[in-house]
Amino acid sequence: MPDELMGRHPEVTQDARELVELATTEEGVGELLRRGLDWLTRVVPFDLATLFLLKEGKLEAVAARGPLANQAVRKHSLQLSDFPSLRHALETRRARAFTEEDHAHGDGDPFDGVLDLPAGHSCMVVPLCAGERCYGVLTLDRAECVAYAQPVVDLVEVYGQMLATALQGAEQRVAVERLHRQDHEHAKLLESQLGGDSEGILESSLSPVMRDLSRRARQVAETDTPVLITGETGTGKERLARAIHRWSARRDHPFVSLNCAAIPAGLLESELFGHVKGAFTGANRDRAGRFQMANGGTLLLDEIGELPVELQAKLLRALQEKSFEPVGSDKTVKADVRILAATHVDLHQAIAQKRFREDLFYRLSVFPLRLPPLRERREDLPQLTVFLLEEQARRIGRRGMRVTASGLSRLAAYDWPGNLRELANALERATILTQGQELSANAFDLPVGGGPMGARMASVEAPAALPAGAPVLTLAAVQREHILRVLTLTRGRVYGEGGAAALLGLKPSTLQSRMKKLGIARLEGFTAEEA
Repeated sequence: MPDELMGRHPEVTQDARELVELATTEEGVGELLRRGLDWLTRVVPFDLATLFLLKEGKLEAVAARGPLANQAVRKHSLQLSDFPSLRHALETRRARAFTEEDHAHGDGDPFDGVLDLPAGHSCMVVPLCAGERCYGVLTLDRAECVAYAQPVVDLVEVYGQMLATALQGAEQRVAVERLHRQDHEHAKLLESQLGGDSEGILESSLSPVMRDLSRRARQVAETDTPVLITGETGTGKERLARAIHRWSARRDHPFVSLNCAAIPAGLLESELFGHVKGAFTGANRDRAGRFQMANGGTLLLDEIGELPVELQAKLLRALQEKSFEPVGSDKTVKADVRILAATHVDLHQAIAQKRFREDLFYRLSVFPLRLPPLRERREDLPQLTVFLLEEQARRIGRRGMRVTASGLSRLAAYDWPGNLRELANALERATILTQGQELSANAFDLPVGGGPMGARMASVEAPAALPAGAPVLTLAAVQREHILRVLTLTRGRVYGEGGAAALLGLKPSTLQSRMKKLGIARLEGFTAEEA
């Protein structure tokens, strides 16, 4: 950057500061480009100044100034590969001035067919590059054939660098705001799930493993002990984290979540610890990080296994000292935060591969909780389907949907590699495709026999042929066997939503009468028949 030119043109520095400041406001890139061209009209002679932004190998005009600017110019686009001078400017990141004679040696006129430029004219091409990105080019055209002097080219090149830096700041601001918006919308969606009662899906579980998990989660919730929640994708790790927060003494304070895999590595430190004005391009004001936002409450570091190694040491220090320095600041900020972490990554393997710090692992995993995959707790399927159908009823308006016994048999026979998320998707897809309110086995396009219950609980709507010589059961025997299957699935529960009566489409009194007639006794913790 030529300092002597900056000294002779102090307005460049001032205008550049204004452009960078503008890039971080709500006025956006369009206003930034318009103001930039207005400034050029005061310091450089031209008949046409055009800003092109690069997109998928094409340069698209986004703004134009000067006597020759017209609507056709403002809508003009160029294929970058057709213009060596423009491509060379981007590759070398250097501005270049040339005349019409240069066009005659293999470089076409970018405005050929759009403008009727007089014979003999001059032009300047200025790349707009910052960091690793090139955002486009600025072209200046003069009707007379007088080449731009090198000092003028240097001055406009400085302007191009400033403008590219401002564009970079605008791009980063948009990315950060989009991530904040997505996180806010995600939080609102999670609050709406199950009527805002994330712990309800845990408390209603019938499986011993989930009952034990819920008990342990309630115990640790009463403390400020760090918790590491592990489990496959889609098992509900963030739901569990929110339940722990609601069960804790911090329930009236913020619950803040940061997905370490969803934010670019270059922005993660600022997202965690915040930054002060001027800390980097685009930092036009102080901004609190997630630690400060969660002060007094709970901070969930989701997908902690994806946190860059270079940031893990700073996180460890913040956890140990309960304090940190925002980016660009030398002042220490204290925060009273309860830390929860979640990951589907095998952190022991990540430690062995030097992708995760062992000391940070031990700091986070004081109290580990493992969420089992759905295939390990199939007895929870009846309750889970009720919760998820109620959840989607609020979202898509299909109320009163229920899964029949044959539908539950189909669901129980599948291994659910995507866990709760996949189950929710399957229920929503079946709900959309089903005309009535009952989701039977045929409503689910899932493989049969994908799990250990597949052979024992095949779909009743697609019965297998009887083996040769097999005895033919009476209708009463078939009914008895089917009721036993459903009671096994509900662990002996007859009444209520998800109970055997509801799954079979019978009144509880009718089912009890039929059980008595068929010699089936309902016992607490029922798992087998009695003669």
